Amino acid sequence: MLWQLLQATLETLYMTLLASFFAMIIGFPIGALLFLTRKHQLLANKTLNQTLGIIVNIGRSIPFVILMVAVIPLTRFVTGTSIGTSAAIVPLAIAAIPFFARMIENAFLEVSPELVEAALSMGATLRQIIFKVLLPEAMPGITNCITITIVTLLGYSAMAGAIGGGGLGDLAIRYGYQRFDTTVMIETIVILVAMVQLVQMLGDYCVKRLSHR
Repeated sequence: MLWQLLQATLETLYMTLLASFFAMIIGFPIGALLFLTRKHQLLANKTLNQTLGIIVNIGRSIPFVILMVAVIPLTRFVTGTSIGTSAAIVPLAIAAIPFFARMIENAFLEVSPELVEAALSMGATLRQIIFKVLLPEAMPGITNCITITIVTLLGYSAMAGAIGGGGLGDLAIRYGYQRFDTTVMIETIVILVAMVQLVQMLGDYCVKRLSHR
């Protein structure tokens, strides 16, 4: 059972970290666009902003269990199968993208508008404002977004395991629930809690180090 716990833990980490990676590389530019196209921002565009907002809100409103079933054709197309650890990454990433995008938008909103105005008054270009003002100032908030996303996906990965996604959720269902093995159930819960605590502590430490306050 120790080997099974280790394997399930590694599968959960594999699912969570890869899904988080894809959510970040896709969700970050969407979140940045949501911010930049807002009214009074550098790329203000009401139509684009509202369109992106609607798409993001739709993605956030779909329960994860339903989403996993709904994207089975896409999952099969991308991975060649609809079950297993690799297959679970597809719905996990899709669920996290709009969630992460909206948080990134909020992280940029926390940056003082006066800093952007000061940069504009000194003749800074759009690229300079984004990479030398917005990103450095929003970095603590962005780090917090990454932390929350990974923690959330750890919970989602357990749900993915319940329908054949592997990982700790699958182990808890097959051995803990179906075989009435309370010990296995408790062990999986303890491991998940420990993983969440470790990620949160590391994230909080990074936020503190990056904070300008």
